[in-house]
Amino acid sequence: MRTLTAAWVSLALILGPARAQAISDQATLDQATLAQATLAQAALAQIDPPIDAQAQDRAEAVRDGVVVIRATTDEAEASALLAGFRRRFPEVAVAYTKMNSSRLYDEFLAEAESGGGTADLLWSSAMDLQIKLVNDGYAERHVSRETEGWPAWAVWRNEAYGITAEPIAIAYNRTLLPEARVPRSHADFLRSLTRHPEDWQGKVATYDPERSGVGFLVLTQNLEVTPRTWDTVRAMGQVGVKLFTATATMLDRLSAGDAVLAYDVLGSYARERAKHDPALGVVLPSDYTLVTSRIALVPKAARHKEAARLFLDYLLSREGQALLAARSVTPVRADARAPDDPVTGSTALRPIPVGPELLISLDQIKRGRTLRQWRRAIEGR
Repeated sequence: MRTLTAAWVSLALILGPARAQAISDQATLDQATLAQATLAQAALAQIDPPIDAQAQDRAEAVRDGVVVIRATTDEAEASALLAGFRRRFPEVAVAYTKMNSSRLYDEFLAEAESGGGTADLLWSSAMDLQIKLVNDGYAERHVSRETEGWPAWAVWRNEAYGITAEPIAIAYNRTLLPEARVPRSHADFLRSLTRHPEDWQGKVATYDPERSGVGFLVLTQNLEVTPRTWDTVRAMGQVGVKLFTATATMLDRLSAGDAVLAYDVLGSYARERAKHDPALGVVLPSDYTLVTSRIALVPKAARHKEAARLFLDYLLSREGQALLAARSVTPVRADARAPDDPVTGSTALRPIPVGPELLISLDQIKRGRTLRQWRRAIEGR
């Protein structure tokens, strides 16, 4: 017999007891995951009509029979979401493939150029590459009731939708870094690096913008906020910063004690890891917190376009967004966020708009100039 935890009861109020039970069983959600899905405010609010009330759309998707998804999100992280979709739409099989953002982009272009149809839905954290696909005419326009009231920063031309609102954070090892010394802002970190470089020698990790698309995006967005970003890069170089291509690897180094602080990591990954590793701490910088998004789009050449539309609606729905929140991924919809989500109530958020401004980072001349300047700063030249 199921133990009726408060978390499970709250999830049941949102999704219904049978669906909460089924999703929990299929996705094998642990207690901590269910706790993150405790959306008391949504449970007390009026619940949206069910997604599958759109009978005609569902019938067309069922005729497709399958939706082929390519994504940068780990399948384990998306497990609750995928289980929820499969339970609600059992007639539509889900073929989900995780790959890095560069491979996703390159394979899609190869498919599109072959003329034989493409994957049905692309969901990527490489915001700039997704926007380039839209700009180059590859994306299908999609409007539904789930998009009503969607924030302007998280949608472009009704073709690209930001699904998540993930803060860029500072993570640190609680055991090795006393709370009194934890930087609470970008400015705090720069001051500490310059005044006490001996405390940070060989102990800082961050993204390598030459090898990481996310790293380059974060660098350019920091520069949009303040030119003092170059001072921080220079100061990190002087203490022998360690460079990585993934947040997960940086968190591994923190847990192992090989680094004390990781600068500019994806907050969703850090928060999820911290649930299981009490040695990890996470800070959202108080002076400004960049917010990135994983963008979803339906290609015009999708082989199963109606099934893709159905899945996109599910990503945009309160139910789908709540299931993302169950894995510490901050959804765009405020009514689907977990009560303890640190983004809620923050006044320092700077969302990176889903739009053509992101194309600037793909200008090869400007990109080369920025990376050369970064290399000079990190090497102290």
